[in-house]
Amino acid sequence: MSFKYRVLFLVAGLGVVLDLWTKALIRENFRYGEIKEIIDPVFALTYVRNRGAAFSFMDSAPAAIRDPFFMVVPCIALVAIFIYFRRLHQDQKLHIVALSLIASGAIGNLIDRVRFGFVTDFLDLHWKEVYHWPRFNVADSCIVVGVALMFLYSLLQKPNEIPAK
Repeated sequence: MSFKYRVLFLVAGLGVVLDLWTKALIRENFRYGEIKEIIDPVFALTYVRNRGAAFSFMDSAPAAIRDPFFMVVPCIALVAIFIYFRRLHQDQKLHIVALSLIASGAIGNLIDRVRFGFVTDFLDLHWKEVYHWPRFNVADSCIVVGVALMFLYSLLQKPNEIPAK
């Protein structure tokens, strides 16, 4: 198996396992809506169920529209990631890791949606009770870090390394 696929399976596998494990810990040890301050006043663990996407996108949409949407879109994204991933060269290490992280996040949240009909979120960044970042999970973190790495990768590319269309 080539280097890039070993990285994909290792990074995505670890990301999915860590995501599912932390979500299970929260569901087993917290009551829905329970808040435990970890670093007062900026970080807490808060068990919430997210039926929408980031920033409550489509949270109030009818389930008949929302649920299929959040089953189909991640599958399409995963197919696109895999197609794009296949075209990467072994030396594009940062890009390989980035896409692996994004795939792990998509898989982790998709598993939650299939199993429970919602995504378990629990990481709660805030400033006192005044400012709250939307709660998120390890899968979301993997996606954000993966996108940030892709952005960094695009900044580090030399003009002659940009593929021609």
